[in-house]
Amino acid sequence: MRLRIWIVTGVVSLILLCVAGFEFRYAWLQSQWFSDYASRLHYQLDEGASEAIRFPEAGPFNQRLGYSLIPDLQTRLQQRGYGISQQVCFSDELVNFADHGLFLPYREKTQAGLQIADHHGQPIYRFTYPRFGFAEFDDIPPLLVEALLFIENRHLLDPSLEHANPAVDWPRLVNASLAMVVGTLGGEGYSHGASTLATQIEKYRHSLQGRTQSPMDKLRQMASASIRAYSGGPQTMAARRQLVLDYLNSVPLTAAPGHGEVHGFGDALWVWFATDIAGFSASLNGERGLQAQAVALRQGLSLIIAQRRPSWYLLNGRAELQELVDSHLRLLASEQRIDLPLAEAALASPLVFRDWQTQPLDETIDMDKAIRVTRSQLASLLGQSIYDLDRLDLSASSSLDVELQRSVSAFLHSLADEEIARQNGLLGETLLSGKQAPEVHYSFTLMERTATGNQVRVQTDTTGQPFDLNQGSKLELGSTAKLRVLTSYLEIIAELHAALAGTDAVALRAAEAQAQDPLSQWAAGYLRTHPDSDLPAMLEAALQRRYSASPWERFPTGGGLQRFSNYRKEDDRRRPTVQEALQESINLPFVRLLRDVVRYSLHHSVEDASSLLTNDRDPRRQAWLQTFADREGRVYLQRFWRRYAGMDEQQRFERLLQHVQPIAARLSVVYRMLYPEADFDNFSAFLQEWVRVPQKPDRIERLYHTYRPGKYDLTDQGYIAQVHPQELWLLEYLRRHPQATLNEVLSASAVQRQEVYGWLFRTRHAGARNVRIRSMLEREAFDDLHQRWQRVGYPFPHLVPSLGTALGSSGDRPSALAELMGIILNDGKRQPVRRINNLHFAAATPWETRFEPLSVEARQVLQPEVATALRNALSAVVLDGTGRRLQGVFITAAGEPLAVGGKTGTGDNRSHTMAADGRILSSEVLNRTATFVFFLGPNHFGTLTAFVPGADAGAFHFTSALPAQVLKSMAPVLAPHLDTPAPALVQHQ
Repeated sequence: MRLRIWIVTGVVSLILLCVAGFEFRYAWLQSQWFSDYASRLHYQLDEGASEAIRFPEAGPFNQRLGYSLIPDLQTRLQQRGYGISQQVCFSDELVNFADHGLFLPYREKTQAGLQIADHHGQPIYRFTYPRFGFAEFDDIPPLLVEALLFIENRHLLDPSLEHANPAVDWPRLVNASLAMVVGTLGGEGYSHGASTLATQIEKYRHSLQGRTQSPMDKLRQMASASIRAYSGGPQTMAARRQLVLDYLNSVPLTAAPGHGEVHGFGDALWVWFATDIAGFSASLNGERGLQAQAVALRQGLSLIIAQRRPSWYLLNGRAELQELVDSHLRLLASEQRIDLPLAEAALASPLVFRDWQTQPLDETIDMDKAIRVTRSQLASLLGQSIYDLDRLDLSASSSLDVELQRSVSAFLHSLADEEIARQNGLLGETLLSGKQAPEVHYSFTLMERTATGNQVRVQTDTTGQPFDLNQGSKLELGSTAKLRVLTSYLEIIAELHAALAGTDAVALRAAEAQAQDPLSQWAAGYLRTHPDSDLPAMLEAALQRRYSASPWERFPTGGGLQRFSNYRKEDDRRRPTVQEALQESINLPFVRLLRDVVRYSLHHSVEDASSLLTNDRDPRRQAWLQTFADREGRVYLQRFWRRYAGMDEQQRFERLLQHVQPIAARLSVVYRMLYPEADFDNFSAFLQEWVRVPQKPDRIERLYHTYRPGKYDLTDQGYIAQVHPQELWLLEYLRRHPQATLNEVLSASAVQRQEVYGWLFRTRHAGARNVRIRSMLEREAFDDLHQRWQRVGYPFPHLVPSLGTALGSSGDRPSALAELMGIILNDGKRQPVRRINNLHFAAATPWETRFEPLSVEARQVLQPEVATALRNALSAVVLDGTGRRLQGVFITAAGEPLAVGGKTGTGDNRSHTMAADGRILSSEVLNRTATFVFFLGPNHFGTLTAFVPGADAGAFHFTSALPAQVLKSMAPVLAPHLDTPAPALVQHQ
């Protein structure tokens, strides 16, 4: 009986072993199970955001292509007005598969990268990474396949194993497992690798840091690779051939200077050996003779072997790599995988790496402005570097019209040629001389008003730099600031009309008498005499108000007295209307208009501002002066902080002494304040070293006691030393608190900031108090004005609190001026500016996601009547003003003239040193600009700016006639793109 049991057991065991052996070799059972299971792991693209989706958390491949980043990018994009329009939805089985930490089965891309198209779908930019690779399995030289499989996976393409699982090589797995067990028990066994090509791909693509972290990680790689292999069905030959192709096209081979990460044989051949993949294939196939074949074989073997430790073998361990290549060549020959003459030729052929000195990687891409602009916008939108952006699996649609963009760019660049500049009328008075034409940079922005927002169709400049002059600059654009002043002025008139219209005559007379600012007074008087006036009529009357153009008045503004001048002397004695001053760009009326706007803001934000300004007994003045002292003190402390940044105590002290005259009393008070614990000997040695005139011992002793700590307050110490008291305080504080931050310094100095300005509160300084309160009130009024400007697109965080802002001293940005013009064109509604219309991540993958801009409500930031009045005023600039050269230039296809309007501006930007009475003592040229902000027809608007940077700008005298003439000359380029119907605008865009 027992014998029978043993016999049955033996037979069953033998059968099981045979079945197992059969299964290990032919994989029939697992091929059925895996393929059936894989068929249930599917996904589909659905509308809206998906709940049934899992993103990979690690893996170099997933991170480089951006798959791991999509959840973070989703949050970032939602904060910037984008939402998910489509996203993949997983089947329940695929969700469960992902939740177990396995790598999703799908047809992975060996090449991907950034693609950008314009709004017509025309390509702007495409980056493919890796750059080179084998297109099909049959393109791979057979000798390279033979060498790869001999070293890494010898039975992978065995045609007799049609159901083989490429993820597992059972003999290697058993040997590697035994070796691991022996090693665990303290034995010394040969360490065998168990990885197949399939598991290697899973590892370097999807495992953390591209490495196997644990035995569980290895099992995860094997399971994932098995499911992937059987995704196409039980027969795996096609999948196994694809593995060879994918491995060769994506294996990581370290990184190189000037290139970055190197992936795949194609890129590696080019980076490390300066060999293109087509030439390598021809050589290895024997098409170029034995010697070329031998060199190619050596290169191929080097890369196959180097993938084990690429950073070592390809950079520092090249000698060791060559020894390994030699041993593999001999082994291949002994195994008759290559013939002997080829082996001998390869052994005799040196491996020549790229010489980085004589063969540097020059992979610069021809970047026109469309490419630079869109890549920069995408990088900013996604928070990625340009390098990382290019490698994302992403396609994006830009709002640009690439054909128009490149036509405009070519035209603007052509103007650097003297003859072309002459042909286009750019040479002459108020324009350019022939030699100046190449020195002028131009920037141009064109937007189109559409039902989904303001689309940027052209954004270019001729600087040749990545920097975007349109969107990234801060320039003084001269009289274009008058458009912003006029906008705020008419906005205030509309507010006054809303507040006073319908009021009876008696109340209006009282309001007129009580008004503390000229605009409120005029509005009350106008409505009293025109009681039935509607808002458009009152706005038109406001445009007909007159202001003096006299340049002889000195204006208390910006903390001092300033004078302003007109461009034309013949305007000095005129008294034009606001409309006329805008048309002819006369400066002084707008300086005075801005003063009225500031006074309106001042008297409407501060109750009884007149008393605060002039009545020294007004109890509010104390608080205002304390605020002034605090603000001014902060400014000085920040300036001194920057002066001493990065210095130690001794360096700070020596830097201070460079600014103190070597007079004994001054040096004494400085030393005794900063080193109160110093004894007499140290004090004496200090004076003997730093005072030029030798001091007698009794004199030194008197100084030591006279300037002892506590004898003088901080203000007196600064006065004696002729050093700002806060500079002394800062150095003394840093000596006691060397690790202090600026915020700690500002917090600790609150009392000292008030102490330093103690003189301001004394009775005899009433005039100084008036000046400072006026300056504070002016700053408050400009803060209010800044909010008005920001509402219509002003891009900077503050305005210069000076009436010079009316002439451009606060700076502006061409693209921001274009946005203001869009608001005016759109009846006062501010629409979003669209530069990127959609983003499509991870196409044809389990993480495919599309983002599109969310619907945004157009905000009414100006009353429609104000926008209409501004449009009419800007049209008059072209009809009978500084933009008249554009009159009748732009025509529709039907022969009708397009409505054109705009505002010119010239900025002769200099840094001035001023006298107390407002006179200019010296001037340094910074740059010269001339700008035309415009609208063309019902839908298009933008800016054109001419710009000369640096001191050379002093030789240029062009005015805003230059950009107006350039725009006129550009009409044939622009006209075909302007004749479009007005969009059907609705409240919700």
